Amino acid sequence: MAKKTHTKETTPETLIAHYMNYVLEHEHHPKSVYKFCQSLGIEEPAFYALFGSLEGLKKAIWTTFYDNVQSLLQANEAYQGYGQREKLLTFFFTLFEILTLNRSYVLFCLKEHRPMLKNLPQLKDMRKRLLGFATDLIDEGNAKKTYKLTQHHPRLFSEAAWLQFLFLLQFWMDDASAGFEKTDIAIEKSVNTAFDVFDNTPLDNIIDFGKFLFKEKMDS
Repeated sequence: MAKKTHTKETTPETLIAHYMNYVLEHEHHPKSVYKFCQSLGIEEPAFYALFGSLEGLKKAIWTTFYDNVQSLLQANEAYQGYGQREKLLTFFFTLFEILTLNRSYVLFCLKEHRPMLKNLPQLKDMRKRLLGFATDLIDEGNAKKTYKLTQHHPRLFSEAAWLQFLFLLQFWMDDASAGFEKTDIAIEKSVNTAFDVFDNTPLDNIIDFGKFLFKEKMDS
């Protein structure tokens, strides 16, 4: 029998931390909620009061990564004065810093089910948050533009931002450079390219980004 623990002593944060540690220590996911609770020394009702399933907990890990990014951004006074391009750059830089702090867990979870599309269920809730963030970002920029012809399409941009995240996530997973400096370059070039496409500006950055990706492909 698992050791009894009051539900109030069990928080989403403690369950998430223990789940990640469990995966890394055992090199596999818990087989059941019962097994997971037994390893933590709590009863199953304490778990179900916070999560409906282990899959729900796995999704919450990704939304926690996202929420931590937003907390850091909102606490940054300089960020509030940034333009849309700079805000998206800062978002991705911060997100991948947090993913790097949890790299062992992230790599284990994503590499066990390649290709990437098989991992989308655990990213589903994070996707909703990221789409909302990108939509708000574009709405904020559009509000400052006088002519509709110069405005960006929020849904199109938000979907592009999600695909951009998936690309960067795959790039980061394969990045073996010191300090993941190549991922930083990919973030900067991809965000600048995305805004250049939407703004119909000269294609210098697009060509530059294409050269970067080609070189990385040849070197891998």
